[in-house]
Amino acid sequence: MSWIPAASTLAVLLGVSWLAGVYNQLVRARNACEESWADIETELRRRYDLVPNLVGTVRGYAVHERSVLKLFCEARAAAGVHHDSPVVQAREALDLDSKVQQLFALAERYPELKTSARFQELHDLLTDSEDRIQRARRFYNANVRELVNCIESFPSSLVAHVFGFQEREYFAVSADDAAVPSEVRFRGG
Repeated sequence: MSWIPAASTLAVLLGVSWLAGVYNQLVRARNACEESWADIETELRRRYDLVPNLVGTVRGYAVHERSVLKLFCEARAAAGVHHDSPVVQAREALDLDSKVQQLFALAERYPELKTSARFQELHDLLTDSEDRIQRARRFYNANVRELVNCIESFPSSLVAHVFGFQEREYFAVSADDAAVPSEVRFRGG
């Protein structure tokens, strides 16, 4: 009968080991989400910081297009605010993206602007920035999916519930937001 205490000790050790393993898996998944969200914020900040240079370059050529530049600056200000919700941040980023496209469309009306080396450099940097944001978004969403899978899967869902692990929001826009086309308005043309 001496094997009973040894078996119960072994069962307790296995249970604690399993619990620690699941807990650590959840912590790694949560930390990966936080790290990848920081990457998105870094890329959004990089793009946000490029925008004033682009506006300044365009403003010099398109002085009478004040309404477009004003909308663009408003979208930049909204996108620059820190949001706790990835959904809200994605919506603001989408709005800024549409305004960037409006600015590029505006540049089509000014051939001398399109050939400006500074404008071309900023255009290339913003295009690169958009690509980097998309890569960071995919990486973040993959980490969120991993965390959600850990939280929702049995038996790790029990550990997640006991220790208060929360699901994260995906960095995505709703189908309704994505379906609304950007309105491009130019005065006098």
